[in-house]
Amino acid sequence: MATSASRARRFAAGLAAAGLTLSGLAAAGLPAATAATDDAGSGDDAEPTSLTIAVAQEVDSLSPFIAVRLITTNMHRWMYDFLTNYDPETGETIPALAESWDTSDDGLTWTYHIREDATWTDGEPVTAEDVAWTFTTMMTDPAAAEANGNFVENFASVTATDEYTVEIVLDEPQVTMLALDVPILPEHIWSQVSDFGAFNNDTDFPIVGSGPFILTDYQPNVSITLEANPDYWRGAPKFDQLILRYIDDPDAQVEALRSGEVDFVFGLTPAQYEALQNEEDITVNAAQGKRFQAITLNPGARLQDGTPFGDGHPALQDPVVREALVHTIDRDAIYEVAYGGLGEANGGYIPSRYDTYHWEPSEDEEIGFDIDAANRLLDEAGYAPGGDGIRVGPDGRPLSFRFNVHGDNPQYVQAAEMMAEWAREAGIELVVEPVSEVGSLLDEGTYDILTTGWNVNPDPNYVLSINLCSGLPTELGGPYLSDAYYCNEEYDRLYAEQLSELDVDARAEIVKEMQRVLYEDNIFVVWGYADALEAYRSDVIAEMTPQPDPGGNYYGQDGYWSWWSAVPVGEEDDTAGGSGSDDGDDSGSNTGLIVGIAAAAVVVLALVLLLLRRRGTTADDRE
Repeated sequence: MATSASRARRFAAGLAAAGLTLSGLAAAGLPAATAATDDAGSGDDAEPTSLTIAVAQEVDSLSPFIAVRLITTNMHRWMYDFLTNYDPETGETIPALAESWDTSDDGLTWTYHIREDATWTDGEPVTAEDVAWTFTTMMTDPAAAEANGNFVENFASVTATDEYTVEIVLDEPQVTMLALDVPILPEHIWSQVSDFGAFNNDTDFPIVGSGPFILTDYQPNVSITLEANPDYWRGAPKFDQLILRYIDDPDAQVEALRSGEVDFVFGLTPAQYEALQNEEDITVNAAQGKRFQAITLNPGARLQDGTPFGDGHPALQDPVVREALVHTIDRDAIYEVAYGGLGEANGGYIPSRYDTYHWEPSEDEEIGFDIDAANRLLDEAGYAPGGDGIRVGPDGRPLSFRFNVHGDNPQYVQAAEMMAEWAREAGIELVVEPVSEVGSLLDEGTYDILTTGWNVNPDPNYVLSINLCSGLPTELGGPYLSDAYYCNEEYDRLYAEQLSELDVDARAEIVKEMQRVLYEDNIFVVWGYADALEAYRSDVIAEMTPQPDPGGNYYGQDGYWSWWSAVPVGEEDDTAGGSGSDDGDDSGSNTGLIVGIAAAAVVVLALVLLLLRRRGTTADDRE
């Protein structure tokens, strides 16, 4: 790996940026624009420009039909286009593979017009048949619906009416039709797969996609290499390569950033963030969190038919014990101490970053930090203290719970240790056990309490769907989506109601009621939202686009804007003033281009919204 200094010298020597080509934006109100590609950065004698990101999370699957982890769902946004994307500034829906769309008066038929300039990385055109095949496969094969099946549960049919038009017919109106977060796959490749539940998409490289990056190499738990797609319809990325390098120790990641072995790190601790603020050639970034931190309490792992499995502590099936335990959690102290004040204590499931759908309990509803209340609840329920001070249940079993924590997350470990101290005051023992991976424990139901966290999109539908009864497995070892073996019929009813509610304000009230139900059940217990703390080598990366812009995060975006727009040091002049230019000419600026696309797309979306309002509904204020 070249050092940052050697890379800076190469950049200063004038490696040219990849050309930017835009076409097919007529639906967004923009004229086509093209720029010739400079071969200087890709010739045989030129070393490719690389942007290296430190990662620790293991890949669950490279198949978009299966993958749910942040690292893989992020990569799939880079490798494959979706029907629509999200404006980096506002989060509003903008065109992607679908450059425009129409809906019927009753909201049951959606017609998407696929852009004609999109191609797969093997040269084949992207067509409506690819879109129809992707969704139909998810509708007809349960193995293909493991990750994103919630998007198609309400689909009646998906048909390619011609080469660039796809029609989706619904059983009921569905609010997520402008936010179908499903990677569209190439039918000519994936139709050859015989078992979607077993295929991990990791046998043939490069992987055929349609996004701005092409996955060309995968070394499990070592590195992942993606190369710029020179033919991407929105324009090629400026960096030739995007490399994910595995470093599982947070401090080692920071040292690798300092030495130039990696160019970008995320998930910094507050101490690391502060230490890097004054480092030469390093820029830090703090963004409002889009990810919640939480614990799941095992309510009794079970199949959809009610068959129990695993060895969870039976006392956690008692709502009184769960409520008492939550009363021992001081959310404010967790974010003040473990997160250094760089976060927000909150019990709402949807982060406050998304104010339309965010909910938090009123003073009367709050299950706040109250050791006395915890003791009173347990006393009244008959959980008497034993000789060692740990309460014992009616079955004679102590309230001693395994607390499995992501060992690679120092804040989780510190927060868990704080919780254990508070719980002890109520006669509850939490045995903190840092582990490298909590997934296998969840799979087998062999846990009592786990730390967890999810990135939340601007539209909350997906993260709400993981708590449905249908998320439970149908058989032992079978696929499932649940993160807590949660099942509540009222919650399921509300989920279906919000899915078909097209009025944004009315839908938001339903989503807030769903969060109240989750909050009161005390199975999925949110602490709050840590700030996204990141840092990058400013002698390697000259500029890139956050989301939201300005003030947002770079890693874990709803889209690919950061890495697609990233400009290598030394190539700023090739962007006609750069995205930070004050001269009012954004013609060569990635940020100006994105905002231009967004502005035009907003006009299109506004027309759709107006049309729907005239029919008595409104389109979703989407991801």
